[in-house]
Amino acid sequence: MFERERTEVAEACRRLAEERLVIGTAGNVSAKAGDDAIAVSPTGAVLAEVAPEQVSVVDLDGNLVKGDLEPTSELGLHLGIYERYDAGAVVHTHAPMATALACVLDDELPCVHYSMLLLGGSVRVAPYETFGTPELAAAVLDALDGKTAALMANHGAITHAPDVAAALDRALLLEWACTVYWRATAIGQPKTLDEAQRQAVVAAAVERGYGTTRSARDDDEEGE
Repeated sequence: MFERERTEVAEACRRLAEERLVIGTAGNVSAKAGDDAIAVSPTGAVLAEVAPEQVSVVDLDGNLVKGDLEPTSELGLHLGIYERYDAGAVVHTHAPMATALACVLDDELPCVHYSMLLLGGSVRVAPYETFGTPELAAAVLDALDGKTAALMANHGAITHAPDVAAALDRALLLEWACTVYWRATAIGQPKTLDEAQRQAVVAAAVERGYGTTRSARDDDEEGE
């Protein structure tokens, strides 16, 4: 029971370490396990070494129901995201570029590339609060309104998605977008996409089935 979710969380932790989005114990991952439980990385674990049997499982009130280790200190934040946004998975990192920008940006990371629409466009910066506190959870939950990612001032970044793979992809995308923005600012003032441009991207993506593979033969048949 819960083995699939515990394995997914452990594999995501190790992948984040491989991608250098986390270092040591700094970060956490969780996944919804059925309707009433969450598999979550344990507190104090070295993420590069997390094994499935180390992953904790809690109920929606945060009570441990499976595993021997206490869950992450950011459990309240994870639980809040599941409750408010009906997420399937949550990834919190201390990714270098995202964290660096979270130390200098006042309100948001602008939408400088159309791929950021997968994150909700621009990415808000939640005001600084002490880690593991209800105040931090509240600030981040507000920053995520209408978004799938947020920066956490002087702390790190967070993403959510319907499943672990997508939440991990969004964490990687956010770090890439932060890197693009940083490099652009070194050259000049980055241009941002306005609302009309964003809507045009959405329309084009829907029309062309962007992001999914399809047979070239299907395209030929549509043109006949």
